[in-house]
Amino acid sequence: MFPVVFFRSSLFCVALLLLSILPQLTKASAQGVDDFVLLDQHGKAQQMHYHKDAPAIVLIVHGNGCQIIRSLLPDYRALRDDYADHGVPVWMINSNLQDDRTSIVNEAEQWGLDFSILDDATQDIGRSLKLTRTGEVLVIDPKTWQIVYRGALNDRVHFERQKKEASNRYVREVLDQLIAGDTPAFAENNGPGCVINFAQRSGSDISYSETIAPLLIDKCTACHVQGGIAPWAMSEYRMIQGFAPMIREVLRTKRMPPWHVDPEVGEWQHDAGLSDEQTAILMAWLEAGAPRGNGEDPLKNIPPLNNKWTLGEPDLIIEVPAFKVPATGIVEYQYPQIPNPLGRDAWVIAATVIPGDPKAVHHVLMGANTELPDPGESQTSEVFDNYIMGYAPGNESAHMPEGTGVFVPKDAFYSLQMHYTPYGREATDVTRVGLYFADEPPRQFLRQEVIVNTRLEIPAHAAAHEEAASFRFYHDAVIYALTPHSHYRGKSSVFKLLYPDGQEELILSVPNYDFNWQRTYSFEQPKRVPAGTRMIHRTVYDNSSNNPGNPDPEQVVTWGLQSAQEMLYGSVSYAWADELAIAPIHDDLRSDAAQFLGVIDQDFDGKASKQELPARMVERIGKKWRFVDTNGDGGLDHSEVEKLFSRMQ
Repeated sequence: MFPVVFFRSSLFCVALLLLSILPQLTKASAQGVDDFVLLDQHGKAQQMHYHKDAPAIVLIVHGNGCQIIRSLLPDYRALRDDYADHGVPVWMINSNLQDDRTSIVNEAEQWGLDFSILDDATQDIGRSLKLTRTGEVLVIDPKTWQIVYRGALNDRVHFERQKKEASNRYVREVLDQLIAGDTPAFAENNGPGCVINFAQRSGSDISYSETIAPLLIDKCTACHVQGGIAPWAMSEYRMIQGFAPMIREVLRTKRMPPWHVDPEVGEWQHDAGLSDEQTAILMAWLEAGAPRGNGEDPLKNIPPLNNKWTLGEPDLIIEVPAFKVPATGIVEYQYPQIPNPLGRDAWVIAATVIPGDPKAVHHVLMGANTELPDPGESQTSEVFDNYIMGYAPGNESAHMPEGTGVFVPKDAFYSLQMHYTPYGREATDVTRVGLYFADEPPRQFLRQEVIVNTRLEIPAHAAAHEEAASFRFYHDAVIYALTPHSHYRGKSSVFKLLYPDGQEELILSVPNYDFNWQRTYSFEQPKRVPAGTRMIHRTVYDNSSNNPGNPDPEQVVTWGLQSAQEMLYGSVSYAWADELAIAPIHDDLRSDAAQFLGVIDQDFDGKASKQELPARMVERIGKKWRFVDTNGDGGLDHSEVEKLFSRMQ
C-alpha cells in the first residue's frame, strides 16, 4: 500500500503545484478596450484613446484601505518613473462601491499617492474591463486597443508577506516587449488584492416607459427633438434601440450630454448633466440590450419644436438679418449690430431666442452698447460689455437675477454673436430675439466683466499649456454666473476666488471643455464676495497632434479672434452689492486698472513687478519709477496702477 499512497500523495502535490502556478501560465484571447473619459481625484479629465501614440498604457486597480497597494507603492512609483521617458501613461482606477472622490483624496494624501486616480463612480468602466481585485495591473496596447497583460505587478508582495526584492517583474517584461515593437501574447497572472464589490444591477428590470424615457426627456430631448439641433430625434423607442450603441459610446466618453462641469464643484441652475446614479441606470439598461418592456412610449408624446415665446408675448421682437449657412465647412462667428428701435431707454429683465433654423444655430450671445466697434477691434467684447443673455439648445430663455436688469439706452445697438454650424445642406437662418422690459427700474445693474489674457502664447506641440489671468473686485459683489471661453485648443478651465484673508475657493471647474458648446454656468445660490477678492481664471490648452480639433500643432498660438487663434476669456456676471440703479457706480478707470493688473500679475501676488510689465512701459516710466511705486515694494499694486492710469489720462 505504501507505494500507492506515496504515488497518490505525489500526484496531489504536483496538482497543488500546478494550481499555484497555473495563473502565470494562463493564455487567453485578449480583451478590447473601448474609449472612455473619467475624472481623477483632482477633477482632471483623462481619456483613454487620447494616448493612441503611446507604446503602452498602464492601469493600476486602486481601492482605499488595500494593504497590497500600500505595500507596493514604491514599486508602482518606480515603474511610472522608469517608463515616463518612453511616454507610457500610468494611471490608477478606483471602481470600489464604497469609495468616493473625497475618500480617494484623503487616502491619496495620507499615503502619498501621487498618481492620477480615475474615479469610476458608476462602476461602468470597471465592469467593462472585468476588474476583480485591487492591486491588479492592466497593460494596454494602443496599436490594437487590447489588454495584453492583466495581473500582479510582480511577485514581491502577497497577503501578509513581503520579499525584499521581486523575483519576477511581470509588467516590466510586457512593457519592454511593447516598447521594442513586439506584440506579446495575452497573459494573465492572478495576484493578491481586495475583492471589488460591484453593485448588483439588472438592466432588464429597468422600465423603459417609467424610468428611461422620462430620463431622456429631461436630459436629451431639448436637442434631440424634431426640428432641433441634434442630427436625430428621440421620437420613439425604435430610435433609441437603433442608436443604443452610440448612446453608450457618447456617455462613456462624456461627449453627451453636453454639460462639462465637474459635478463635485458648485451647484448650477438648469443642470443638464447626468448624476452618477442616472448614468448607472441608463448604462445598465443599454448593456442589457435596451429592453422595451411594457407600458406606453412617452417619447411619442413630444411635440416638434414649436418656436413659440415660452415667456409670453415679448415687449420687443428683434429680427436678426438673414444669414445663408453653407452645407459644409466652418462659418466664422457673425456679429450683427441692430439699432434699438424703441426710441427710449429700457431695462431688460428677461429674453428668449428663437432660432430660424435650430440645426444651423449653435449658439447666440447678446449685449447692448452705445458705440459700434472700430474695424479690426474685437467684436466679442462688444457683446459682453453690457451682456444680456446667451442661447444654446435647452437654454432658450433667460431671466435676470431678481432685482437686477440690463440697462439699454435709447441710442444703443443690440450686439449679437451668432455661431452657425453647417449640417449637410444649405440653409438660411432668420433668428428672432424676444425682450421683456421692467415697468420700473430694478434695484441694481446686472454687470459683466471679462477676465482676459491677450499676452498668451502657446508653444507648438504643447499638450497641456496653461495660461491665466485675474480680476479684482474693488467693491463688495454678488456673483451670478460664469462663462469660460477658448477656441479649438481649449482643454479645461477653472475659476478660483482668492479672498483678502488669503483663503482660496474653487468655484467652477470645466475639466472637459468643448468649443462646440459655449455654456454659461449660473449659480443656484449667488456668490457674495468682499471687496479686494480676486477671481483667477485658468485655462489649459492642447496644441498637440493628439487634439483632433487642432488646426496646426506646428504653430505657436497667440491671442486672436479667429478660431484657429486662441483666447483666455472668462466672463463674469455680477452686481455691486452696495450699488443702486438710481445711484450707479461707473468707474471705468478702476475696472481698466483691475483688468490690466489681472493680465500682468502672473504670479498673483497682487502687484506687477518690473519683470512682469511690458518693456515699453518700464522704459516709458524710466527714472520716475520711485514716484509710481509709492510704497517702494518693487511692484505696482492696484492703487498705484489706478493712479498711473489717472495720470496717463
